Amino acid sequence: MITWTQLTLFSAASIVLIFTPGPDIIYVMTRGVAQGRGAAFAAATGFSLGNIVHTLAAVVGLSAILASSANAFMLVKLAGGAYLIYLGIKLFRAGKLDLNQREEGNGKDLWVIFRQSVIANLLNPKVAVFFLAFFPQFIRPENGSPALQMLLLGLTFIVLTFIGFNLVGWFAGVVGSWLKKKPDAGTWIHRAAGSVLIALGLKLAWPETS
Repeated sequence: MITWTQLTLFSAASIVLIFTPGPDIIYVMTRGVAQGRGAAFAAATGFSLGNIVHTLAAVVGLSAILASSANAFMLVKLAGGAYLIYLGIKLFRAGKLDLNQREEGNGKDLWVIFRQSVIANLLNPKVAVFFLAFFPQFIRPENGSPALQMLLLGLTFIVLTFIGFNLVGWFAGVVGSWLKKKPDAGTWIHRAAGSVLIALGLKLAWPETS
């Protein structure tokens, strides 16, 4: 069974990444600014629930790899670590935020916004790859079924994403106005999140000792 240490570390890293400015959270923010909290809630719910599919795909794929070979699973972890370092460097070097984007269809109802958000999440290959890279860093085979651990971590990530995105949507007007006045803040947020990803990736360079 997953331990509290695993869950705490995973949750802390997830919260940093969830609040990192990216297409999903900026979409939620701009919906909130342009159309109100209801639209932001619909978008946040759509993006959050879309992660259910990515979670199940990661559970099935990583479980199959681990069952076939422990060495193969380690290679996946190392490849995932390299990918996290790559993402971290990109985030760290990212420039200022652009919150002036607007999505088409602002007059559509909340169901359409929800559906569009789910589809956008499901069709984003970067999300699927990120799950495959992120989850193995917190899996401990000695603590029980890796599939169950990944499923619990995935559900935790979905809940945290739902809460985090809705908080952003709720305060979209305030947050959006503040970031527009202080675009340099986005740069520092990028750097903080990038550092988290780089640290996770580099951790794999040192073998675990018993």
